[in-house]
Amino acid sequence: MTAHRQSRREFIRTTSLAAAAAPWLAALSSRAGAVDPNRKIGFALCGLGGLSSSQLAPALQTTKHCRLAGIVTGTPAKAAAWKAKYNIPDKNIYNYETMGDMAGNPDIDVVYVVTPNALHGDLAIKAAKAGKHVLSEKPMEVSVEKCQKMIDACKAANRMLAVGYRNRFEPHTMECIRLAREKVFGPVKTIEASFGFAIGDPDQWRLKHALSGGGALMDVGIYALQTARYISGQEPVEVSAREVKTDPVKFKEVDETMAFRLQFPGGVTASCQTTFSFFGLNSYTVRAEKGWFGLGPAYGYNGVQGRRSDGQAMDFAEVNQFAAEMDDFSQCILNNKPTIVPGEEGLRDVKIMMAIYESAKTGQPVKLG
Repeated sequence: MTAHRQSRREFIRTTSLAAAAAPWLAALSSRAGAVDPNRKIGFALCGLGGLSSSQLAPALQTTKHCRLAGIVTGTPAKAAAWKAKYNIPDKNIYNYETMGDMAGNPDIDVVYVVTPNALHGDLAIKAAKAGKHVLSEKPMEVSVEKCQKMIDACKAANRMLAVGYRNRFEPHTMECIRLAREKVFGPVKTIEASFGFAIGDPDQWRLKHALSGGGALMDVGIYALQTARYISGQEPVEVSAREVKTDPVKFKEVDETMAFRLQFPGGVTASCQTTFSFFGLNSYTVRAEKGWFGLGPAYGYNGVQGRRSDGQAMDFAEVNQFAAEMDDFSQCILNNKPTIVPGEEGLRDVKIMMAIYESAKTGQPVKLG
């Protein structure tokens, strides 16, 4: 292993997260109460759908600093099945109406909200009022106003709020952030990012605007938006967008395919695409003054691969992104340090996505303040 490779890996392991987050680290109110740095943080999964079942619960079995301590579900049959599978005590099982009872339960430190998007806010606020830290799946909510209410509730309760941007804890992604920040190929000029897939069941909640707040953009286009923001290290000053709809019946309530362009200060631009109509969009390329780099596949739970114009390899070991995300949040709680994915970060994405929808509707660029 070369000295260069050693220094690069050391950077990824010890400093990349903090460096990547520098523009967005928000001042958090002080956290009350001392926490034993050696204990595992107890997570309660709120919403026991596919993501909790297939990804989060298994990931919690592999984490170093947290554990599955409880569940919140509106389905008694799910509660019984999870109780048996994960040996969850009755006192740590809640429904959406009894979440306030968590206030007297020291087993649960964090509520991870994994419900349809439009339910995140109300459930996060209930968790905060019960004295629990909150990790919300992305998108944070379906409106800027609801995002702000989540932030305000967690601040009022003196608790942390984070958003589940799992790929921010993925090593190839962190390396791309480093390449951009250190200008290894010179200043970034353009970013091209895309993520999409062919969605199935036409009756699922993701296609119902009242629950999802939007279609492809809200569900997976947000990854491309995040890429543009964390690679550029800036906030966009203007957006323009165009929606394409080939199936007006299936996608009656939400966007099917969206192309959007972001303009950043200093001239950096990002061209992004997202769709619910077909597979094959899962990559990004960053073009800089003296070369290029990127990922493809970029956004999956595994199999992420990097590439760069000078031929050097990106050969980082694969990690469980959800385990890394939850371990990091646990460390933030245990060590009283801010998360790199705070509620303010989620709010910014929602604000930009609302502007993208406005541009697609009006056919005009939208300025961002």
